[in-house]
Amino acid sequence: MQNKHKIVVAITGASGAIYAKVLLNKLQQLQSPTNINSIEIVSIVMSDNAKDVWKFELGNTDYEKLPFTIHNKNDFFAPFASGSAKYDIMIICPCSMGTLGRIAAGISNDLTTRAADVILKERRKLILVTRDTPLSLIHINNMKTVTEAGGIICPASPSFYSQPQNFDDLAATVIDRVIDLCGLTQVTYRWGK
Repeated sequence: MQNKHKIVVAITGASGAIYAKVLLNKLQQLQSPTNINSIEIVSIVMSDNAKDVWKFELGNTDYEKLPFTIHNKNDFFAPFASGSAKYDIMIICPCSMGTLGRIAAGISNDLTTRAADVILKERRKLILVTRDTPLSLIHINNMKTVTEAGGIICPASPSFYSQPQNFDDLAATVIDRVIDLCGLTQVTYRWGK
């Protein structure tokens, strides 16, 4: 019997709310009882800026309609604030450079950075979907630090070889990579097939 994944998704105030939307929609589909993936729970934490950016970029608050629990950014009683809850995957999407910097420095000043700290100390999977350009040397060094600590930097750099037809399809070229990094099974475009 395979283990059931417990996933936390953190959404920061970086531009790119479409990536978070596509990720949450795909996780909802992958969690369905008819899917072969074994996802026990998906929990969400959003910063205030993330909610503002979502509303500005997407024109809605559809994140409230998803069947996932949304935790307050300062709720240190959320299960994934402790390693004992055994969340095994954390995705920060999109990940601001400020959040990256706090994680790299070990600063746990909110639920997102505390959960990332927990995931790293427990040697579990942390995926940061960074969304900024250009990068300063500080950003690059922070990415190096997080990578050396076991995290995965997955920049929101869409690909075009699948010939995406709209913005959601384009965002999915990044999110499908994230889903693959999580070890979840999905049907998606594969090069050479």
